[in-house]
Amino acid sequence: MSAKVCIVILNWNGLGDTIECLESLKKITYPNYEVVVVDNASSGNDVQVIREKYADYIHVIANDKNYGFSEGNNIGMRYALEKQSEYVLLLNNDTVVDPNFLTELVNVAEEDRMVGIAGAKLYFYDYPNRLWHVGGSVNWYLGRFKSYGVNEEDLGQYDQLADRDYVYATAMLIRKSVIDAISLLDPAFFFGIEEYDYCHRAKKAGFRVVYVPKAKVWHKIGASRKKLASYPETQKLVTREAGFTGQKNLWRILRKHSPPLFFPFAFARATMDYVIVATVLRWMRIR
Repeated sequence: MSAKVCIVILNWNGLGDTIECLESLKKITYPNYEVVVVDNASSGNDVQVIREKYADYIHVIANDKNYGFSEGNNIGMRYALEKQSEYVLLLNNDTVVDPNFLTELVNVAEEDRMVGIAGAKLYFYDYPNRLWHVGGSVNWYLGRFKSYGVNEEDLGQYDQLADRDYVYATAMLIRKSVIDAISLLDPAFFFGIEEYDYCHRAKKAGFRVVYVPKAKVWHKIGASRKKLASYPETQKLVTREAGFTGQKNLWRILRKHSPPLFFPFAFARATMDYVIVATVLRWMRIR
């Protein structure tokens, strides 16, 4: 019998995206899975519509407030554990999945019990053959986070299974024994950078973090951030928790994982990189 997987999807005012994601999930080939949609206190009728449309397919948890990405997913993960799931898949609601993606992720994990986290090959939704992310590496001494494959055309250059320092929680399969060993996502990371922390903790506990090239997912990049402008209070909350350029999140994660003597340099270097990227993106939007 195939291992039971609980797919956790976090929704926040993203009804159209969530429906498209669920419709793609209904076509997957993996036989033993359950879907839980955790609604992070959407302002509209998202919960009602999703419950009515998918009453016989999913379980819906309606949060009383927006708990952010990490704790919102944690709520779904706790439900998965209660249901005796052997794996939890974190899946962004603004994604569309290949029918075989979950089968490929589970197959890799089942072949090696030390694979604790498996990440998918992520593409841009609007450019179906252009890569968004295929995992990355971290230098904790320098505070450098390097993502592979960003904005490259998929020509088969990342078609090999590979160990990574991190994969994105956009589509991330987690073995139950990882959760038993290191617990859930750190709720201090309200929005962003949580997968760097979680994958590192898993590796420190002795698990492998791998990128699975045959597991394909298409992502609507930045869909959640684009919505923030329409919800000023939430935008203020995200900025307050993460810092204007993400420096609060950087401080938290580097304080946790960088060698103490290298922390000041690592934080300064990582902050500089983030400011440069934010400035370039802002310039591109202005133009």
